[in-house]
Amino acid sequence: MNQEAQNMYYTTDYSSPIGMLKLAADGESLVGLWMEGQKYYFHTITGETREDNHLPIFEATKSWLDRYFAGEKPAISALPLAPTGGEFRQEVWEILCQIPYGQVITYGDLAKKVANKMNKTSMSAQAVGGAVGHNPISIIIPCHRVVGVKGSLTGYAGGVKKKLWLLAHEGIDTKSFVTPLVI
Repeated sequence: MNQEAQNMYYTTDYSSPIGMLKLAADGESLVGLWMEGQKYYFHTITGETREDNHLPIFEATKSWLDRYFAGEKPAISALPLAPTGGEFRQEVWEILCQIPYGQVITYGDLAKKVANKMNKTSMSAQAVGGAVGHNPISIIIPCHRVVGVKGSLTGYAGGVKKKLWLLAHEGIDTKSFVTPLVI
């Protein structure tokens, strides 16, 4: 494949119950899904972009999102995903995909899983949190299912209100979660 083709990305928009979502693909796989105003919005897209609302990957992703927002539990594996990131981030994102609907995990427990997978004795929860926060495929790679110790909801790139909405949508009782103070 020539260099120009490697750097071309395609985009489309999706209107969701939590606001407009921007989808990006490399032509074959989904490489990004961001919420309006999300931290690190579009940060992994380094080449040219062109809007294309009819790519098969976008049709499949929109169908997946339609089912998700309708209360179904579509399989993450149903979509070809290709998030851009180093080996460590890829490992974290792969483990995120294993968190079942309706369940949460703490950053500390996620760090233990990552350490185990990478054959290390321990792993920094902060380093894992950084990888979670840089997840370029929100909602589908379920970074919203990661919470702090004792249920704190800090650090969600899409915003705490959207995180709470997604967790409640998945049937999680959010009353016990602790939201950060906004001054």
